[in-house]
Amino acid sequence: MSSAAEQMSFWEHLDVLRSSIIRVLLAAVIMGIAAFFFKDELFDIVLWPRSSDFPTYRLLHTEPFAVKLINTQLTEQFMIHMKVALVAGVLVASPYIIYVLFRFVQPALYEEEQRMSLRLISSAYTMFILGVLLNYLLIFPLTLRFLATYSVSADVETLLTLSSYVDTLLMMSIVFGIVFEIPVVAWLLARFGLLKAQWMSEYRRHAIVAILIVAAIITPTSDVMTLLIVSLPIWLLYEASIWIVKLTTE
Repeated sequence: MSSAAEQMSFWEHLDVLRSSIIRVLLAAVIMGIAAFFFKDELFDIVLWPRSSDFPTYRLLHTEPFAVKLINTQLTEQFMIHMKVALVAGVLVASPYIIYVLFRFVQPALYEEEQRMSLRLISSAYTMFILGVLLNYLLIFPLTLRFLATYSVSADVETLLTLSSYVDTLLMMSIVFGIVFEIPVVAWLLARFGLLKAQWMSEYRRHAIVAILIVAAIITPTSDVMTLLIVSLPIWLLYEASIWIVKLTTE
């Protein structure tokens, strides 16, 4: 802990916190406003998975299909535009936001704690981004294609609302970002002596069953191939976590 942090009063700490919060909010708002004005480029990215020319579909040689999105409320498109722009703004500004927050708590940490915190934060951020990218490039497109083309009868036409599409994409991105924190959480628990590689190995079969259940909840499809594709990266994360815990506790 630095001497400067020890000498600061409660009100001085409060002023620093307020300044940090303002900087975080300003960064998110500025990036969100910038994203708002790049509407075409932003929604080209967001809506790309509904098109048959999405890279994942071309790579898997899937049959051509079309997903038609509709708007059902007067203000829906504008509100969704604002929501997506804000999320994009936070995502783009996230490195700076994390930097500001870390600088706020840094003076209260010892040198060893600072190094450990940097490793933890950088690892958690990297894994979260990887989870979001995997969802966008693989999991969400496969889920969308299955659910959007599934039909109980030829007389029933599938029309997805824009709100449903965007909310599902955002929800699944957050879920996979969190799921990809498994190795980071495992490493942290191992550092505190709360987790051992032997325990994870002994309960591997239980973990696989749990992974299949989680994958089925995340992607509610009856397509076995999609279920396996979703389960595979989660299982690999679990196996990687065993290796990380083993190295940490040795």
